[in-house]
Amino acid sequence: MHEQVSVRVLSGRDAHAHVPALCDVLIDCVHAGASVSFMAPLAREKAERFWQGVAAGVAAGERALLVAVDGAGGDVLGTVQLIVGQPENQPHRADVSKMLVRSAARRRGIGGALMRAVEDEARRAGKTLLVLDTASPEAERLYERSGWTRVGVVPGYALFPDGQPCDTAYYFKQLA
Repeated sequence: MHEQVSVRVLSGRDAHAHVPALCDVLIDCVHAGASVSFMAPLAREKAERFWQGVAAGVAAGERALLVAVDGAGGDVLGTVQLIVGQPENQPHRADVSKMLVRSAARRRGIGGALMRAVEDEARRAGKTLLVLDTASPEAERLYERSGWTRVGVVPGYALFPDGQPCDTAYYFKQLA
């Protein structure tokens, strides 16, 4: 990873303060074709509502929000979430969600750094099993290099932002 990029976990207050920058990342990723729950074009107001809800979840202790920040300019280059609020029969598990890296910042090791950091955060939270899903072959390569196990693929599970159907692959990782 580029030595000028750092990954940090945001508090609820910091999450609210980062909403504008997180909107920029989400809009960039959706407009670049990422299937991450939103259709293109993604209106800024919709992105803001989403990130305000995430920030509220962080403040409530239901999730952790991590960001990769460029040390030179302070720009948010990527983000990932750890959803720790699970049903009572799954206290050992968390979901990794919305792993996003700005299209201009890809192939610099930022995704790998975010995944290592979210796994560390899961360990701190006492989680021993992580699950995630993706519709991106590039992300699949990252997850497999990071020791995740592919469970399978659901064909046509979601849509790309342009409305075309996409397959979704499911992964898990047991933490030591």
